[in-house]
Parts: sequence; C-alpha cells; structure tokens
Amino acid sequence: MEKKYIYFLAFIISALSLSPIWAKDAVIEPSYAWTISEPLGLRYTSTIDTLQYNYYQQAIPSMVSKAYATTGNLGAEGQDQIFFDRSPVSNFFFEDALNAWIPSIKTQKYYNTRIPMTILSYNTGGTSDNTQDRLSAIFSGNVNKAIEAGAAMDYIYSKGTYSGQSTSDFTWRIFGSYTGDRYELQAFFNSYNFLNKENGGIVDDRYITDPAAVQGGSTTVNNQTIPTNLSNAHSRVYGTELYLNHRYKVGYYENHRDSITDTIISRTYIPVTSFIWTMNYKSNRHLFLSTGAEDTTYFDNTYFTLQGTNDETSYWKLSNTLGVSMLEGFNKYAKFGLAAYVTHEFRKYTQYSDAIETSSAESGLLTPLPQYSIPHTFSENLIWVGGQLTKQRGSLITYNATAQFGLVGSVAGDIDVSGDISTKFRLKSDSVKITGYGYFKNKSTPYFINNYISNHFIWQNDFGKERRVRFGGILDFPLTRTKVNVGAENIQNFIYFNNSGVPAQNGGNIQVFSATLDQNFKFGIFNWNNSVTYQTSSDENILPLPKLSVYSNMFLQFTIARVLHVQFGVDCNYYTRYYAPAYNPAIMAFHTQHEKMCGNFAFMNAYANMKLKKTRFFVMMSHINESFMGGEYFAIPHYPLNGMKFQMGLSVDFAN
Repeated sequence: MEKKYIYFLAFIISALSLSPIWAKDAVIEPSYAWTISEPLGLRYTSTIDTLQYNYYQQAIPSMVSKAYATTGNLGAEGQDQIFFDRSPVSNFFFEDALNAWIPSIKTQKYYNTRIPMTILSYNTGGTSDNTQDRLSAIFSGNVNKAIEAGAAMDYIYSKGTYSGQSTSDFTWRIFGSYTGDRYELQAFFNSYNFLNKENGGIVDDRYITDPAAVQGGSTTVNNQTIPTNLSNAHSRVYGTELYLNHRYKVGYYENHRDSITDTIISRTYIPVTSFIWTMNYKSNRHLFLSTGAEDTTYFDNTYFTLQGTNDETSYWKLSNTLGVSMLEGFNKYAKFGLAAYVTHEFRKYTQYSDAIETSSAESGLLTPLPQYSIPHTFSENLIWVGGQLTKQRGSLITYNATAQFGLVGSVAGDIDVSGDISTKFRLKSDSVKITGYGYFKNKSTPYFINNYISNHFIWQNDFGKERRVRFGGILDFPLTRTKVNVGAENIQNFIYFNNSGVPAQNGGNIQVFSATLDQNFKFGIFNWNNSVTYQTSSDENILPLPKLSVYSNMFLQFTIARVLHVQFGVDCNYYTRYYAPAYNPAIMAFHTQHEKMCGNFAFMNAYANMKLKKTRFFVMMSHINESFMGGEYFAIPHYPLNGMKFQMGLSVDFAN
C-alpha cells in the first residue's frame, strides 16, 4: 500500500479520536448559514457543508453537472452543458472556464454558530504518476450574538491522468458579518491563484478508442506517454475580490410588558427603512505562457513572435451602490419590501501592447497583422439605476423582482429585469410548491469580446446588445419526491466563440427549451435518485446541446450500531451525442466545432459514503466501467476523461 494511503488511514483514526463521537451533544441553539444576492445584499437561507449525501462527488471532475464539458482534470477548465445552468460570457471571459472552482458573491456563505465551527476535509486518489489531492478547511465563530468571523481555504493539486495536464489551484478567503438592531454588515475578501498546465488535447484519439491500431497490436496504454499537442504551456488565472455590504436601519422599539404587573420585560427593534451601501472591488489577471515549436504549429495564427508566447491580460473594477429600502411589513398596509438604488462602476482593462505595430516584418512566417487600433489600457465609467420589490415572509406567497437600467457609458440602454414568485397549496396529503421565474435582459457586449490582442488571437468587433427572454416554472411534490422544472428562452444577437475560436454574434433568434425531472424513490433502505434533463436548441450549429442528460444514483442507506450512517451504491452519468465544444488553451475559451461528436457514454462510480457523528469519509472506485463499456469517454474533442481510479476522502467537523 502506498505511503499516502497509510497517512490517510492514520488521519481517519486521529479524526475519530478527536471528535466527540460518543459524547452526548451539548444542548445549544442550532447553527445556520445564509447567502446574499446582489445588488442590495438580501439574505437567503443556505446549508452548512456537513451533508453526507454524495460527499464523494467533489473528487470527480466531470460530476460538476449532468453534462459537463471539461478538459478532464480536477480543478481544470469546464463548461456546463445544461444551458439553463450556464452563465453568460462575463467581463473577464478567461475566468468563465473556472467558474466551478472560483468562489464568488453567489457562493459565499455566512454562518451563525453558537460554538466555533471548524470543518477540515481532505481527499486523495490515484498513483504517484496521476495523484489527485484536495485539501480544504473552513472556520467560523461568533464573538457574540451579533458578530461572526470566519476563514476558508481550498487547495487542489492534481497531476492529471495524461501528460501536461496538472493543476495547482489555491483559494483562500476571510469573511464576517454583524447583525445588530440598527446596523448590519456582510463582508468577504477572496484570493485565488489557478495554475493549469495546457496540453492541447491528445494527438490521436485512437490511443483511447482503439489503442491496438496505433501501438502495433498492443492494447495496454500508459496514459502518461500518450502524445499531446502541447508539452510546455500553461495558463494562470489569479485575482482578488473585496465585498462590503452595509445596511443602517431606521425604526422604533416595541415594548413587551408583563400581563400582570404591566412592566416592560423586553424590547424589540422594528426597522422601517434601511439605507444601503455596497462596495465591490475585483481584480483579475490572465497569463498564457508557451514555449517550443508546437506553440506556432498548434495555433492557426502567430502575430508577434515565433519564440514562444507570453500573453498577459488584466482587468479590475470598483463598484459602489447606494440604496434605500422600505422594509417588508413596515406598516400594516405594506406587506412587501420596496427599494431603489443607483450604482456607479469604474472598470480598467490592460492587454498586450499600446498599438499593433508592423512586427510581422520579423519573419515571413508570422501572420500579417490586421489593421486594428486596440489601446494598451482602456477605462470606462458606468452608471445604473434600479429598483427591487420583495416579499420573503409568509407561507402563502413570496416573490422577488429586480429591475436595473443602464444610464451612462457602454451600458447605456441596458435593461435587466428578473424575478420569481412562489406559492404553496395542499393536494390531498401533499404540500405542493409552485415557482414561476423569468427575466428580460438587453445587455451590452463585454469589452474583451469586442477588443482583444495577443500573440495568437486579435479581434476587434462592434457587436450589438444581446437580448434574452426566459420564463419557466417549477412544481415540487415533496411527498412523492418529485420536482419538475420546465422553461424556455429566446436569445437574439447571441454571442459565442465560433469554429475559429474567436467571438461571433448571431443576428437572428435562437430558442432553447428545457425540461428537468427529478424523481427519487425509496423502499426501506433501498434508494434510487434520478435527474433527467431534456433540452433542445433551434440552431445546433451555433448553440449545440446534448438533448438528453441523465444522472442516476442507486444506493442502500442504513445505520450500523445506531451511530454509523452508510450510503453504499453506484451512480451513473450519461448524455447523448452532440457536437461538444472544443477548447482553446490560449484564451481559455470553449468554442463551436463540427468535426467530432462526443457523448453517448456512461461514467459510473462505485462508492461507500459514511458519516460517524461529525466525521464523514468515503472510499470510491471512479469510472468503474472504463474497460467494459467502450472507450469513447471524451467530454470534449481530444480531451478524454479520467480512467478508473481508486479515491477516498475525509471531512471532520471539529467541536471546539
């Protein structure tokens, strides 16, 4: 047995001995967590990361989604192919491919714990050639009832199954909140540094699909020796983000009196109006470095130098939002919250050079330079105004609607209106929840999509605003464990990366229809959980999607000696064949292609997932069907997924 597995086993034993497994839990108020939404910092209930169910999935790169287009390694680039779960192109598109691993305002959690909370997690797998390790920790503690502070880190180091594929991704953050009668604060600081080797995919797919054809009859393949398109290239994305949300509430105190003595026994502060200031600073940087002859042969164009590539692109923004809100229930006639706000944002972009010069004279082998004028740095001031209507309390109906309009800068004329509404009703013995959602967006094109310069890519566009209309509804039947989500979207002037790997805009309309059924079954200790998504695109040349995506998990769930909770089973991920996007490492972008279809393979894992009081641990054999269900396990062209791998993990919630 390898040394790291011995160390891991020792870690499990020590964790079990340190946790108060056999002690009776102290009687304390329950801890809770929440997330917030932009732009005014509304709170939404969330969960603390101690759930047993499917804990093992965090060690499988392709399990980010039911259909995840990925280069294959943990912490590497990917794109969600469930369209309704995919975010549009961002202002710094290099970061989009790493959305699954980079913390953000949407994913940041805040906690209120009566005793300090420390969760330490570690998982590992593979051999010395393809080892995969992930270490994460989170701490949160309350100074008192109002003040909370915490910190977290996540480190992924994975050599990858194939040559030139390693990842070294590190994120850390500090966060805190203050909840007083008059003043509230929610804040965090994130820092992340992702260093990923880029191999450009394998040279010949037959090393996976038909190894005998390229190895003189031998069917045994050493994945680390499969030739790749790039051997000495890597991408680096790093950045920081500071977020501060302040809220000062104006109201009055309500006295609570003793019914017998008529004396005041307590006072409750009733807020009526709040004044809000939100500040968000974000800085991003992308580097692509490549040396060797393959740097110029792999890419279609080379504009500045044949001696390797050293591209650097950066972006930062500072936004400030001032708002005033009439709080929900501020009088007996107003059962909703009403807010108005104004946002100012300053952005600055920096890229390759001050101007495109005639450096193509260096060599006749260089691609002639296009006649564009792209500045080295560019900055802009933007202003929006907006309003928000919310109702978060009550059992009959809740809703949230936000409207934002661009006034100044490139966002002038932008419109972003979104909302949802939920209600519940009784259906025999079940309580059915219905949610309707929708949005209308008319948004300007990100600067780097219009203007970009590097050694291998140069473009200058003048794209129009992209318009999106989405509407849909969700039916949730808790008694039968059934949830149905049906929606449709129309996109005009859709922005995408085309077959050449450069941005393009479709001037017509594209419609996307999506329907997802989540159906779980339970018979005693036997469980069978299923999620099926059907989606279709009206233009598959521009927006190809897998029509059917399935995740199925069949497992036994039981308890041993009343303390050891066990989830033991097999899960499977499958989606139909389609023209999956290709990946370009120089710009970290997924783009259309029509040469190779991917999909129509099953990715299966056998696992034992356990929880003993405050300790979770798993053992798993991922991709158990690698050798007996075909070798077409490519999520995107020329990037095969990991083969069969033994993995295990441990997470301990230490009671401080």
